[in-house]
Amino acid sequence: MNFSVLRSATYSTVILPKPASQSSDFFLPSNNYPSGHARASLSRFNEMPQKSMAKKRAYEKIKEELKVDAKPKMNLASFVTTSMEEECNTLMIESMNKNYVNMDEYPATTHLHNRCVNMIARLFNAEIGENENAIGTGTVGSSEAIMLAGLAFKKNWQNKRKAQGKPYHRPNIVTGANVQVCWEKFAMYFDVELRKVEVREGYYVMDPNKAVEMVDENTICVAAILGSTYNGEFEDVKLLNHLLLKQNNKNGWDTPIHVDAASGGFVAPFLYPELEWDFRLPLVKSINVSGHKYGLVYAGIGWVIWRTKQDLPQELIFHINYLGAEQPTFTLNFSKGSSQIVAQYYQLIRLGREGYQRVMEKCKENAMVLKQGLEKTGCFNILSKDNGVPMVAFSLKDRSRHGGDEFKISEMLRHRNGWVVPAYPMPSGAEHITVLRVVARAEFSREMAEKLVLDIKNVLHELGKIGPNYTSKVTKIKEENAQRKIIVPKSNKDHKVLAG
Repeated sequence: MNFSVLRSATYSTVILPKPASQSSDFFLPSNNYPSGHARASLSRFNEMPQKSMAKKRAYEKIKEELKVDAKPKMNLASFVTTSMEEECNTLMIESMNKNYVNMDEYPATTHLHNRCVNMIARLFNAEIGENENAIGTGTVGSSEAIMLAGLAFKKNWQNKRKAQGKPYHRPNIVTGANVQVCWEKFAMYFDVELRKVEVREGYYVMDPNKAVEMVDENTICVAAILGSTYNGEFEDVKLLNHLLLKQNNKNGWDTPIHVDAASGGFVAPFLYPELEWDFRLPLVKSINVSGHKYGLVYAGIGWVIWRTKQDLPQELIFHINYLGAEQPTFTLNFSKGSSQIVAQYYQLIRLGREGYQRVMEKCKENAMVLKQGLEKTGCFNILSKDNGVPMVAFSLKDRSRHGGDEFKISEMLRHRNGWVVPAYPMPSGAEHITVLRVVARAEFSREMAEKLVLDIKNVLHELGKIGPNYTSKVTKIKEENAQRKIIVPKSNKDHKVLAG
């Protein structure tokens, strides 16, 4: 946490250290391994083996098993960055043995973290002076960031209710039905009622008017999404702020807004700088963003920023002194690697505002190439918006024409071409609509977009030949192994999207 107050890019795959076979044994002396375990099948290792094996053999076994994973670059379901520059990869490897929580031992890493918080806060138009420090912290991802922001809202609401002598045991949050599953987790884990505004066909995000109607004196915040998981659309935070201000003034409330900018927080400032969604709006008290999405860092880094010191209750901050010096901490976990923090700082200073803008513009251009290619087939409805997160969500116009549905297209693209393109139903209120989603990340090139369009055309042609009696393997997988699905099982009535 920044506790100062409290206290044109070329990407590559990750560069690993020397293979184990080229380095000396670290834990065990060499040539002391029973030959039986060198031949043992990994399928037998549901229990920890009794004997050791050679490091090279262990490395080869695991590497061989991992070959069945999808290629990260071909995983178009995910918003998460899969490629970074070699220099950044090297910095990450050099930092991976540093535990970030040891701030006194690793002060330089702490400074980099705090600079990231300050840079991101200013990117979100936080009202801080030139020499002031922002209030915020790095997290493992946006899920943890949302948990922390939610806890701050709940504690602030409880403190005010106690001071007023009013009941404080039934807090609620208002969101759209299109929220990511982490909001449901927060509500369940921390005993907060989650009130969802249903979407409708043609309007797949939270309607601010309906959201405000659900607000009452027990609402700790309204959560707006800047970049829906389902179709990438930005919710109208400015309108929400306007309507909520009127309701607050009418009823004497002070219901705030949190912006879940996990996907759009590093997009909007560079593609749509005039769009008002952040701390320029008075009711926005906190914002989360995923550094590992369009922040262009590998998985494992998120950020949460508060508007002022008063928006983060001090009783949520713990102070410890058993790591060498007294230091504050406000996280759900304790130990955390430093690599992702270092990588985020690298991207922020390496690319700068100019570089991020170029990357985001390229992402949008490639998403438009894909969208236009799909439109030319005449087979798809486009459910994503041009002005939003660079992605394309699309559904078939006529399933009977092709002898298949979106799930069949998803499966065939995976098994025939290696593309991971998820299919899933839209959220409550429009669950009868099934869509496919392609996220245009920084690694997604124009050539990839054109190749994907060609492969989709071939799949449509093949489905036409196969006919309507084709049985999707995805359906069989859903029935046989719930852990291997891209979409949430039917038992989850809200159909939360897990991929991404």
